[in-house]
Amino acid sequence: MDNLDYGIIGNCKSAALVSKTGSIDWCCLPHFNSAGIFAKLLDDKIGGSFSVEVTADYTITQEYLWKTNIISTVYDNGENAFQLIDFMPRYRRDDGTYYAPPDIIRFIRLLKGAPVLRINYDPKLDFAREKTYNENKGDYIKSYTQEGKYDSLYLYSSFDLDSIINSEEIILEDNAYLLLGYHEKLIKQSLDRAYLKFQRTKTYWMNWSEKTTSYKVYTEEILRSALVLKALTYEKSGAVLAAATTSVPETIGEERNWDYRFCWIRDASMVIKVMAGLGHTKSAKQFLEFIIHLIPHKDEKIQIMYGINGEKDLTENILTHLEGYAGSKPVRVGNAAYIQKQNDIYGILMEVIYQQFIQFETSLENSEELWTIVRGIVKIVEEHWQQPDKGIWELRTEDRHFVFSKLLCWVAIDRAIKIGEILRKGINDEKWKALRTEIYEDIYHHGWNDEVEAYTQSYGSKDLDASTLLMEQYGFIDARDPRFVSTVKATEKQLCREGLLYRYKNQDDFGTPSSSFTICTFWFIDSLYKIGEKQKAKEMFDKLLSYSNHLGLFSEDIDFETKRLLGNFPQAYSHLALIETAANFSKSSVSEEEMWTEF
Repeated sequence: MDNLDYGIIGNCKSAALVSKTGSIDWCCLPHFNSAGIFAKLLDDKIGGSFSVEVTADYTITQEYLWKTNIISTVYDNGENAFQLIDFMPRYRRDDGTYYAPPDIIRFIRLLKGAPVLRINYDPKLDFAREKTYNENKGDYIKSYTQEGKYDSLYLYSSFDLDSIINSEEIILEDNAYLLLGYHEKLIKQSLDRAYLKFQRTKTYWMNWSEKTTSYKVYTEEILRSALVLKALTYEKSGAVLAAATTSVPETIGEERNWDYRFCWIRDASMVIKVMAGLGHTKSAKQFLEFIIHLIPHKDEKIQIMYGINGEKDLTENILTHLEGYAGSKPVRVGNAAYIQKQNDIYGILMEVIYQQFIQFETSLENSEELWTIVRGIVKIVEEHWQQPDKGIWELRTEDRHFVFSKLLCWVAIDRAIKIGEILRKGINDEKWKALRTEIYEDIYHHGWNDEVEAYTQSYGSKDLDASTLLMEQYGFIDARDPRFVSTVKATEKQLCREGLLYRYKNQDDFGTPSSSFTICTFWFIDSLYKIGEKQKAKEMFDKLLSYSNHLGLFSEDIDFETKRLLGNFPQAYSHLALIETAANFSKSSVSEEEMWTEF
């Protein structure tokens, strides 16, 4: 596999990745964080997949149906052609609830001729730990395990079931369907029923897209990114996953492979702000409530990440039987970073609560509960802000005094003061303001390095870190401040390569990073724009957009040389940053247009 040439389909319960040739190479059912039923993405030989095979004379083209998370793959050899429509059902019932079963539907539409195809149905339940058996049960194919943990799947189709099991040639003479369900169906399945679910799901996504704020420029890119974020949203809790996959490496052949099917608190404030800005206040509010419910009262430790249902234990295990993406081991399930100490988490939480007060109504009871949490966080920051930690990039070695962590401690106190002003509480105000000033002065004097003329990764270090570019965004420093301008330029000099950015270049637990972290390039472009280098920023942004895959999706990382997408996919953080940066360009184009109209 040369690139992450996949599209994501999903229904806010789980998701699947469909390759550019129409093969489902990744899916976990019944939920995002369940064991894999198809994991060819992580092992070409034994991972399992679900593909539609044609001869080499067919041209294959793929796109998303307009304003949806439904993928269309067209197979055409000139004389014969058909369309494969892949989706996971999601639509509103009459009672207001959503129909979103753990199902994948593959609707096949005959376009012309009499195409010949094969269905390669090869599920491997429980990440292929044990053998999966396929059996024709008359109305469906049942796939199940006998050893180890029992699991099962059900495949319904208008095709001959034995032809599917044996991957025999099928002549397509009419429209057809394949429905893969985690649960056995109680109602008889049919082509008409599959088609109706397709139309209802298409309507759902188009209605959702219609509610998305429209921008002057980059409208398509913003909407596609918004649809990705929605596909990574777990409806039951409101949590937004970092990505749909585990263990896609940051660099081929290295060990930087992590499970991202969890919810990072750090992503929360950005998700809430961006989704609310896109007009999806319900999604933003639901995620905000998920985060607030996780915040423990008084003394309990706050984690940096949680499971999609709020699970606290994310113990990491290694699946030694899988070869890994492009041979990159290990394959991890769970994430040991959940036990790490990261001081930036308090600022993120306070920003989330601040968003609650400025964007949504709160009851008196809710306000009192939040005010208790605010005071608790201030107390924790007051006691711990001077201590070293693991930092935003979750280094697994020594603790350091990371500038970003100190910045977010400042954010925590700054937002607490602002929340206090909203609630008209004078209590502790002067004490909090003194603490805010103390943290500011500490960063100002110890985070800045005169020799490199920039805020650096950690106190006493000459190494730069892309996270310091967020100092302006969080309100610590003005975009025109000489220190910020100098930091942006020094960051470009040290961390920019081929128009892409390193997170940092100094050695970490696994050596020197060798791929670009996609969100950092967006941060840099945004910073360039804000310091006045707008033309250069736009050129870099357009170039970066060209590195997305054929469907406009981004992963976590990009290889500097080949521009190959790497890291878990699709990455929520990358698409959040894309939306923010594109929205800034769009706001500028609006204001410039208004300015010319005035004169």
